[in-house]
Amino acid sequence: MHIRTTTDPITLHDVPDPDNHPCLYEGDGEHGLEIYFENEENKRIYMDMELEDKKVLEGNDSDDYVAQG
Repeated sequence: MHIRTTTDPITLHDVPDPDNHPCLYEGDGEHGLEIYFENEENKRIYMDMELEDKKVLEGNDSDDYVAQG
């Protein structure tokens, strides 16, 4: 499953034109997260962050899955 987010995780602003903004891909190529940033500085800040307790989420990517909540 490939997830694309256009909300800059530093400013929480929506990136209106992702194709012209910095991007970071975290994953193995088939399954991962594509994160877009408003600028290179926000991307660098994100990459420099060290989290004490990283969480790995696994989802259900079957065709009949419906998200709850």
